[in-house]
Amino acid sequence: MERRTTLEQQAAALLGAGLAYGLAAIGPGIGIGIVVGNAVQAMVRQPEMAGQVRTTMFLGIAFTEALALFGLLLFFILFGQV
Repeated sequence: MERRTTLEQQAAALLGAGLAYGLAAIGPGIGIGIVVGNAVQAMVRQPEMAGQVRTTMFLGIAFTEALALFGLLLFFILFGQV
């Protein structure tokens, strides 16, 4: 009986780790799409500001991608407990 409980705990930890990373990747993916879409719209409206908009866009992408990296870190922490 104790072996079954251990396997159930391991399965729950693996499932939780996978869900944690999967859900953590959805938000940044949507966020990057919004950032790039709005940056392209800004560049079309004001082409003379394209350089500054591009720089700001890359900063926004970097900050948004950091959220996915935190999710990956959480995945490894949870996966390491199995």
